[in-house]
Amino acid sequence: MAGNNSVNDVFLQRPVYDRVIIVQILVIIFLCINMLLIVIFVKKECFHTSARYILFFVTLLSDSVLLLVSDVLLVLSQFEFTIQVWLCITISVVVLLYFIVTPVTLTAMTLERYVAICMPLRHGQLCSTRSTMYCILIIHLLSSGPCIIILSMFFASASLKFYKQSMICSGETFTLYRWQDHVRSAVYQFYFLIMGITIAYSYVQIMKVAKAASGEKKKLTHKGLKTVILHGFQLLLCLIQLWCPFIEIALLQIDFSLFRNVRYFNYIMFNIAPRCLSPLIYGLRDENFFLVLKNLMPTSSCSK
Repeated sequence: MAGNNSVNDVFLQRPVYDRVIIVQILVIIFLCINMLLIVIFVKKECFHTSARYILFFVTLLSDSVLLLVSDVLLVLSQFEFTIQVWLCITISVVVLLYFIVTPVTLTAMTLERYVAICMPLRHGQLCSTRSTMYCILIIHLLSSGPCIIILSMFFASASLKFYKQSMICSGETFTLYRWQDHVRSAVYQFYFLIMGITIAYSYVQIMKVAKAASGEKKKLTHKGLKTVILHGFQLLLCLIQLWCPFIEIALLQIDFSLFRNVRYFNYIMFNIAPRCLSPLIYGLRDENFFLVLKNLMPTSSCSK
C-alpha cells in the first residue's frame, strides 16, 4: 500500500505541462479510435439498419464531442486562461448536454438488448430504424433537462454585469449559491437512479431468460448479460463523477494545490475512462466491427 501511495503521489505531483501532455495523449488516442469506428459505421450500410449500432454511433459522437470540449476547458483551466462568461456559457451547454447523452444512450442500448433477448418477436417492430430515430430525439430531449435547469437557475441569479466579466471557465461558473449546487446534484442523481434501476431490471430479466435458454440462444443471452454489466460499470463511473465536485470543493478550502491534483486525477479516472469503454464494448467485442477492423477492406462483409 505504501508503494502504491508513493507512485500516486509522484503521479499527482507532476508539473502542469506533464499533466497536460499526458491528457492530450490519452484524448488523441481515444478520439482516433472513435473516429475509426465512426468511419466504419458510416461506410458500412449494414450497420445503418441495426438499432444497437445506430445507438453505438450516437455514443461515439457524444463521447468524442465531450472529450474534445472538456479537454479544451481543461487546458484553459490548467494554464489559467480567462474567457468571457457568454462564451463559457456556450461551451458549457455542450458539456452539460453530452455529459448526460452518453449514459442515457447506454440505458437505451441496454433496453434494446432486453427487447432482443426477452421479446425477440417484437424486436423488429420496437427497434426498427424509424423507432431508433425517434429514440435518439427522445434521448436528447431527456438529456437537455439538467442543462435547462442549471442554466435557468444561473440566469435567474446572475446580474447583467456578471456576463461582461472574464473568468476561468469551469463547472463552478454556474454555481453562484450553495443551493444551486445541491439542486444540480439532486437532478443528476435522480437521472442516474432511474437509469440504474432500468439497467438492473434489464439484467435480472435477461438473466432469467439465460437460465432457461439452451444452445445458441444461451450463448447470446450470456453475451447480452456481459454487455449489460459493462454498461452498468460505465454508468457507475459516470455517477462517481457527480460526487467528485463535492470532494474537490472541500479540498479547495484546505489546499489549492491538492485541489488541482485531485481534480486532474478525477478527470482521467471518471471523465476520460468511462468514455473509452464504449469502443471496447461495442467495437472490439462485436464480431461485425471486429471483422471490419481486422480486414480493413471495403469489401469486408457484415455477418447476419
